[in-house]
Amino acid sequence: MQAVETTLAVESLDVHYGGSRILRDISLQVPGGSIVAVMGRNGVGKTTLLKAIMGLLMPSKGRVFFAGEDITGLTADKRTRRGLGYVPQGREIFPQLTVRENLEIGLQACGGGQVPADVFALFPVLADMQERMGGNLSGGQQQQLAIARALVGQPKVLMLDEPTEGIQPSIILEIEQVLLQLKEQGEFAIVLVEQYFDFARQIADHFFLMDRGSILLQGTAAELSDESIKSHLTF
Repeated sequence: MQAVETTLAVESLDVHYGGSRILRDISLQVPGGSIVAVMGRNGVGKTTLLKAIMGLLMPSKGRVFFAGEDITGLTADKRTRRGLGYVPQGREIFPQLTVRENLEIGLQACGGGQVPADVFALFPVLADMQERMGGNLSGGQQQQLAIARALVGQPKVLMLDEPTEGIQPSIILEIEQVLLQLKEQGEFAIVLVEQYFDFARQIADHFFLMDRGSILLQGTAAELSDESIKSHLTF
């Protein structure tokens, strides 16, 4: 990776579900201003890794550092207030709340206030749907809302779990352009869990390829060939 400040770091992380070891000695670093893709087949531990970083699962071993601080013992809400943003798989917006109300909940991460106009500049469709119930949006619109809800909290690291899953190609392209725009601003890093190769290849600076709870291959976008990445995505 480039010699820039590390925003997020994971050291020797293990996570267990009951007696099953799901993550095995995971270590990775996320530099500021970068997009890091965590890829692998279904069931290899990608979502578990994001949940452990977010504080939704506690590791049995290892540490998580954010902006130089050991946050391993902090709860998820405290990590959010420090600047970790998380968009879970399945989006998990509030279907019975309006678009505006969903965004206002995201604002609690930075103490409340007004929804910033630049979020609507990134996702213009949301500006026109502020009073529409979240459950009445299409899947792609819900994904845009979920990302916007995380962004209004002004994160320093944005973690996205399968943002292209079940999304129509036109909105995938819109999300891609938004993430590239955010990357160009250089204000925070993005951790992307993804299986859609073309999407990840288009935007990621660095790849971590997982299998059976471990990182088996890592490297920059320039260092890794398409074949080496795809070999960890197919059975």
